[in-house]
Amino acid sequence: MFSHYADKLATLKSAGNHRHFRHGHQHGVWIDHQGRKLLNLSSNDYLGIASNTAFGDEFLASVSAQSLRFGASSSRLLTGNFDEHEQLEALLQTHFGRACLLFNSGYHMNIGILPALCDDKTLIIADKWVHASIIDGIRLAGVDYVRYPHQDLAKLTQLIQKHHDNDRYRQIIIATESVFSMDGDITDLTALVAIKHRYDKVRLYVDEAHAVGVFGQTGLGVAQAQNVMDKIDFLVGTFGKALASVGGYLVCDDVIKDYLINTMRPLIFSTALPPINMAWTAFVFQKMLGMTKDRQQLSNNARHLSDQIKQLGFDCPSDSQIIPVIIKQNELALTHAHALQQAGFYVLPIRPPTVPVGTARIRICLTADISTAQIDAFCDVLAGLSC
Repeated sequence: MFSHYADKLATLKSAGNHRHFRHGHQHGVWIDHQGRKLLNLSSNDYLGIASNTAFGDEFLASVSAQSLRFGASSSRLLTGNFDEHEQLEALLQTHFGRACLLFNSGYHMNIGILPALCDDKTLIIADKWVHASIIDGIRLAGVDYVRYPHQDLAKLTQLIQKHHDNDRYRQIIIATESVFSMDGDITDLTALVAIKHRYDKVRLYVDEAHAVGVFGQTGLGVAQAQNVMDKIDFLVGTFGKALASVGGYLVCDDVIKDYLINTMRPLIFSTALPPINMAWTAFVFQKMLGMTKDRQQLSNNARHLSDQIKQLGFDCPSDSQIIPVIIKQNELALTHAHALQQAGFYVLPIRPPTVPVGTARIRICLTADISTAQIDAFCDVLAGLSC
């Protein structure tokens, strides 16, 4: 009955693109994998919050019985709007300086905001490498869109100039990320803001999923680090990575928040996240604000590994804690990842269609708790493989 699906799976396997779930228990910087303890170099727990059991103990000791609700049971527009939701939004607004709206996940957020904001007089111009959730949001919006070569702001400007004076469009939305999840490179948001300000119709949508907690004086992201937080129309981020929680958020003007509450289908028709999740997010967000030393250690780790990767002869476009080792061939990426796992390092191969054909890689995600000695040991093994 399902033979055509089996055939498609066989094609994926023959191309080295077959995927499956993996199981492993994490303990600090370590992960149990197939009965062995490996150094975890694939985690988004950038500040070590998820593995910090003291934080969990402190939270549970301080949280109120009311906040221990494990289900919201309804959308926020019905009976699922609790004090914890509004308190978290108020906390975020205090630090980001504008209205904030919560969502159930980063994916949920990106597939909902753009369709709600766009109409047939909207053009979206997106970086070629934006996350799948943004691409799906663009498709669901059903509007005209074009994609510019990755980080090519000259081409982006040309596209804006081409379409800006067309009466067909009332607004043009640039969609991008601040830290790209596959190359780890950082977008020049200052330059994007300058481009936006030259054109009346242009709005800017920036996803900070991999930047929140990591960049900025208090961890609010690349927009904070580049001093443009108040100049980005739609600033989105997630709690599921450095903040070790769940959900997403949008920083925007009050009118946009009100409009989305009334028009964004995934928000209107989804059960809200449980109050305990919101209380935990508020707790770790406040912890994160002061984790300056951890951010600096993470930055030091990233610089050290990036330098060594380049010395081994690999291309390394990264400016962040996400560092790719670009192997190019799918099978070789799989082979290298397996060899590194056998040597005690939990790394995973990333292959098309997640990345462009011919750029298969091993993607390293660093955390603040990993030591320089551990990074050096990884590079020693990698050097042996690349000989």
